[in-house]
Amino acid sequence: MTPEPAFLLHKRAYRETSAIVELLTLGQGRVRAVAQGVQRGGSKARGILQPFSPLHVTWSGNGDLKRLRLLESQGSAALLAGEGLLCGVYANELLARTLPLEYPAGEVFSLYALTLEALPSPAKRAGALRRLEITLLETLDAAPRFVDEQEAPLDAFTHYRYHPDQRCFRAVPAGNGGIDGRSLKWLARGDWEEPGLAGVAKQVTRAALAPLLGERPLRSRELMRRLAERRRAH
Repeated sequence: MTPEPAFLLHKRAYRETSAIVELLTLGQGRVRAVAQGVQRGGSKARGILQPFSPLHVTWSGNGDLKRLRLLESQGSAALLAGEGLLCGVYANELLARTLPLEYPAGEVFSLYALTLEALPSPAKRAGALRRLEITLLETLDAAPRFVDEQEAPLDAFTHYRYHPDQRCFRAVPAGNGGIDGRSLKWLARGDWEEPGLAGVAKQVTRAALAPLLGERPLRSRELMRRLAERRRAH
């Protein structure tokens, strides 16, 4: 096969010197493969197969678990630390948990690469993650539809809650929380990176992603929560 652009999403030890890896690839989406000998001391592949590093890979096999053949570095890893690193871990965990194996996701791959470029900058992180999340939801045909239960446009002066089972918004009585329709209408225009809508955008994408993630919590979200608590304590 022709070498495929890829990023490492997850790696776990397998047998004595190998690893099972989850890769995000340009043409084939998420691919699971055995990387033989990659855990061996002095292995060149061990230094190449790192998170947030652009790769070229090939693999063989017809089942869900492939065998990694070619592994080449295509550049330096994104320089992530602190909160930026945790955001990168979140992006990797999210894609590994939600993308079906070998499900074409070229737009997700492109947005992921752009997200890594944005994460070193604190001002760009939230917007980049929301754009990645909504592209993932669109790819999986699970993106929010900005209509109410009757398929009518949302009203700017009404508050709503998102219901992922129908991918629509339901009006809630005044004083019962919810998201204001005006903000939702801005999101409907594609303003997922607008700083003033950061809280609303996060609330909507989290609700839309919940059915795809299931009951098991994301470890990266727990790490982010702990980091926020430590900052508040100081």
